[in-house]
Amino acid sequence: MTTEPRSDAPTLVEDLLLLLFQPASGTIAGENTLFYVLGGAVLADLALGGHLTTSDRGRVSSVADHPPSDGLLRPAWDYLAEKPRGAQTALAAIGPPLRGPVLERLIARSDIDKEPRKVLGLFRTTALREGRTERRSRLLADVRRVLVDGAEPQARVAALAALLSASGTLPQFHREIPWTSPVISRAKELEQGNWGADAAGAAVTRTVTATVVNSATAAITVLPRG
Repeated sequence: MTTEPRSDAPTLVEDLLLLLFQPASGTIAGENTLFYVLGGAVLADLALGGHLTTSDRGRVSSVADHPPSDGLLRPAWDYLAEKPRGAQTALAAIGPPLRGPVLERLIARSDIDKEPRKVLGLFRTTALREGRTERRSRLLADVRRVLVDGAEPQARVAALAALLSASGTLPQFHREIPWTSPVISRAKELEQGNWGADAAGAAVTRTVTATVVNSATAAITVLPRG
């Protein structure tokens, strides 16, 4: 799967994977169900750019003659240009190839760094650590303002928070985002597309994201959590 051409601004799927990266352990939260939420971020990003719409019975489809320029998003648009698809079908098709290319993007942008290491003094391996850009901290602060402080989000932050909630990993962020009843309620509101006045112009994005998040949540709840 090619990641070129690359847009200057990070895609939503890059932002989501960066948030899910846990600097303390060098791991990514929610690995077992990761492809569902990464696929969801791609679909939400397509909707944000006006490349995607919903059709009858909650299906999603590409907007004709309006493909995205970014190489991470184009395969999903091509797939949905063939015919409208159910959200779960789209997530299962789009999500699995994403982790590697998205992680490569984050490393190329210096949001995450690779660190060579030796195991038992013999075997060479690489570990992941937080990069030098501090972008993860800024993203986390944006999400915290929405979930904890009650700020009305812009559409992109609302979609990011909704997908983070759908991933089931929010309890792992309890130091930065306390896992409280108000936070849980706010996260569920965002999952359903209740984003507030600041995102009022993003009706298609809200609908697509809510459809995707609900489908991802339904799929994730039946998968093993090992």
